[in-house]
Amino acid sequence: MLLSSFSELLLRIDSMVLSGMIGTSEASDIRKKVMDRKDNIPDVFHDIQQKTDMELLSELRQFSEKTMRKALHIVHICSEMEPVVSFGSLASCVTGLSCALQRDGNLVEVILPKYANMDLDAIQGLRKAEAEFDSYFSGCWHKNRVWIGVAGGLGLTLIEPVYHSSFFNRDRIYGYSDDFERFTYFSRASMDYLVKSGKQPDILHIHNWETAIIGPLFWDIFVHQGLGGTRVLFTCHDLSSQCLEQPDKLGLCGLDPHRLHRPDRLQDNNKTHLVNILKGGIVYSNKVVMMSSVLSKERIIHSLSHGLEPTLAIHKEKLLIAPYGFDGTKWDPSRDKLLPANYSADDIGGKAVCKVALRQRLGFSGCSSAIVGCIFSGVIDIDVDNLKPAIQHALRKGVQCIFMGLKTPVRSTTMQALQEELKDVNMRFVNKYDEALLHLILAGSDIILCSSFDDPLFQIPLKAIKYGSSPISLDIRNGGFRQFEGHDFRSISRKEGFRQSERHDFGSLMSTQYIISTFGKMSLYQALDEINNDPSRWTWRMKDGMSKDFSWDAECLDIHWAAYTFIKNL
Repeated sequence: MLLSSFSELLLRIDSMVLSGMIGTSEASDIRKKVMDRKDNIPDVFHDIQQKTDMELLSELRQFSEKTMRKALHIVHICSEMEPVVSFGSLASCVTGLSCALQRDGNLVEVILPKYANMDLDAIQGLRKAEAEFDSYFSGCWHKNRVWIGVAGGLGLTLIEPVYHSSFFNRDRIYGYSDDFERFTYFSRASMDYLVKSGKQPDILHIHNWETAIIGPLFWDIFVHQGLGGTRVLFTCHDLSSQCLEQPDKLGLCGLDPHRLHRPDRLQDNNKTHLVNILKGGIVYSNKVVMMSSVLSKERIIHSLSHGLEPTLAIHKEKLLIAPYGFDGTKWDPSRDKLLPANYSADDIGGKAVCKVALRQRLGFSGCSSAIVGCIFSGVIDIDVDNLKPAIQHALRKGVQCIFMGLKTPVRSTTMQALQEELKDVNMRFVNKYDEALLHLILAGSDIILCSSFDDPLFQIPLKAIKYGSSPISLDIRNGGFRQFEGHDFRSISRKEGFRQSERHDFGSLMSTQYIISTFGKMSLYQALDEINNDPSRWTWRMKDGMSKDFSWDAECLDIHWAAYTFIKNL
């Protein structure tokens, strides 16, 4: 595979020179970069033979530009990482972004607490380091064990407290009355570990309130302990979880409560007698990234800040929005091993094969005008009163419908009620999560109903687009299936001089603009009408979406790389 991809690329470069597309000097430069990074070729270039010379040249130039970047050493200090310990969207983000950064030539490491309930089998070569190290907490220095291994190709360090062993020897990750003490201990121990191990990363990447206190710890205590060249980036996945505590508790990790309990530092904006740990991450980081696939910076600041509006307004210039992504090596119909046939935007024949296989798998008889899949998390109940008439309309149109929950069985009262009321030969409820079937539903369906376009945990809307299935978002305020009223992203994207920074200000990353302008105002009724009455436009819409890249390696990576390089040069 490596040799064939490598040889094909070099031959295509020759073809570009002969056709006059590029000069001999540029060709030599590209060849050298391809040869220097030949081990990465299969991960970077896919479907080489199906691409035109112009398409391939664009990818080669992007590849050439990336190889000129100076590699960075990035250390994530966080509370979750997939597949070792996963509770929410943080885990998939840390792993997805880190793997993308490492594929891009950077060195990425992750530091986690050693939880009792983590999946140690997911860590390759896990072993306990011979030496222990001391970290400061509550007026004393305490021993910590260090475990090292590799997860998902990333270097992983686990910190295990010796004296405070009960901090992470519990059934759950979060939800205890001493969570502040637990994660403050881990944050301080992680910084002591970095210094005592001699690591000098370019970037410290911290996440959510659990490690936000590293911001003030870094600048007040550690920056002069060999970390003068390090910078801090803070990612927040949920502004509603902030952790308010008594100021005196900051002293547990060696911080000065009097110095930090101020309006411009950690003092909470509303409960001024308390300190806000999440606020500390915002104030003391060089850049702040909010993860969202649909929200704008302005909306986050003014409508979804949960009391942090004054702080976010002051630090607006260092606030960025980045979209979630998915693993492009796993979720790609052109190389998905779980599908009966592969397909791409250039050759969609395999999607029809997948549709037949899906009907057979679920016992549908005959054909239908369309297949509609509904994939939901099992956490958010769908409003039956609004969903039911839409599904009934679809069934009257001869559509076949499939409902499946993610990770958890379909046990909710909502789904049970829906199943009782919508008994039909063209309805199927899958009561057990099936990974292979999920891939087949995405590939075989024409439409995927989603609770929202903003799906940080599973990214079903983005995956649906990649598999040529149109996502239709449920919004109970608009009769079931419409949202984003009053936003014309198409006109915005056409504005002359529309800069990348303005996209971030509007919240409208390129991926967001595409999703909302293409699907944001489309109802299930409209989608079915287009399938039946304007199939050529529907096919174009499907192919156009499949050609987009919504993986971690695309816009999410680019935004983080730009943030890293900016703060590194401060």
